[in-house]
Amino acid sequence: MDVAIEAARRQIESAVHHHDKRPYVRAFHDATTNAFSYVVHDPMTRKGAVIDPVMGFDPASGRISYTMADRMAAYALAVGIDIQYLIETHAHADHLSAAAYLQDKLGGKLAIGRDIVRVQRHFRRYFRQDELELPFEFDHLFEDGERFRMGEIEGTILHLPGHTPADIAAIIGDAAFVGDTIFMPDVGTARTDFPGGDASQLHKSVRRLFSLPDETRIFLCHDYPPPGRDEYVCQTTVGTQRAANRHVRDGISEEEFVSMRTNRDRTLALPALFIPSLQVNLNGGRLPEPAANGLRYIRIPIDAF
Repeated sequence: MDVAIEAARRQIESAVHHHDKRPYVRAFHDATTNAFSYVVHDPMTRKGAVIDPVMGFDPASGRISYTMADRMAAYALAVGIDIQYLIETHAHADHLSAAAYLQDKLGGKLAIGRDIVRVQRHFRRYFRQDELELPFEFDHLFEDGERFRMGEIEGTILHLPGHTPADIAAIIGDAAFVGDTIFMPDVGTARTDFPGGDASQLHKSVRRLFSLPDETRIFLCHDYPPPGRDEYVCQTTVGTQRAANRHVRDGISEEEFVSMRTNRDRTLALPALFIPSLQVNLNGGRLPEPAANGLRYIRIPIDAF
């Protein structure tokens, strides 16, 4: 038996015994992309969700892998979690999604924020040569403020645009899965120079997130440890962020933030997996359909970005 799974079982049994109604969260780290994915569930009913799962992709060889996704599936099945949703906090531009792959293994609805349609429309002209092709589809598009249930635990969706137009946070009990909206306090906030991104909107979104109770657990999609910190961390709190986030803590004005963020974004290169990520992630993690020769292809538009 996997040691981590056995430890999780013991913690879950303890939560049930003590009637702890907080969601149980298991994090999975992908070292190649510095990304965190999560399996979260209600320990009382074992109803749960997968958040931002990662597919491995080697751009040099074109090979894909599902090492981390298989670990997530093995964990969910071993613990006996009934997956209700596979939630994407946004269309990631730095890693490929394994949501469709895990949906085939675990079931559940593939869901993302409603404003993903804006992102899909923008990028369609770069990657869709035949308008008769099937549209990009998800099983469910979350509205801002939409509530959902995961067993006995209630979830709420917050639309948090700024990094992209479609970013959401999934608030499940006392746990907030915030995607790329913010990072650890010593790292700061996400870039806002992607199409439809907006630094002013991001500041407003972060302040909205900070209106949650200080003790709310925040689970991040990435960590980029600065010099002096060697470990990767995925969890913080609203109170900690409000007090210490280097870019957007309490007392930093919107004007100051926008100036900092805009100047910083001008120095950033596109993520290495920007082009393949968008082609897969805007389609819910589904790979392109095979060509006549049976092979799948990622398109690279010349001089488009």
